[in-house]
Amino acid sequence: MRTRLRPLRLGLLPIGVLFACAPAIQSTGLEPVVAERLYFGRNIADTLGVTDSVWTVFVTDIVSARLPRGFTFWKAEGQWRGVDGRPKREHSFVLEVVHPVRSAETDSAILAIIAEYKRRFGQEAVLRVVTVGRASSY
Repeated sequence: MRTRLRPLRLGLLPIGVLFACAPAIQSTGLEPVVAERLYFGRNIADTLGVTDSVWTVFVTDIVSARLPRGFTFWKAEGQWRGVDGRPKREHSFVLEVVHPVRSAETDSAILAIIAEYKRRFGQEAVLRVVTVGRASSY
């Protein structure tokens, strides 16, 4: 039985070394951050209502004013289930914001952006996905 365990222990040795190095790998100047993705549907009553030009105005007037440190956005297409329970396909915009952990100012700004989008374009919801991570710009 002893001979069977020896290869297993030797096989686990590289994994142990890898995990022992993990803190050193993570501490190379990376700061704790939160990455948030907001998914904005473009349809208004099953019709494309938020055109590229309308989105540009929204970004200029609302998003840029509330997130002056920066953000990224892109066009997307997805599927979701409406309140009626039926699947719906829809063009959308995804907006991503990376900010320091525990930023009450950014959290407040994101909630205001979501509320204004829903109000302005009659949306049921804006999907918000929050991911904790580490980042650095070089």
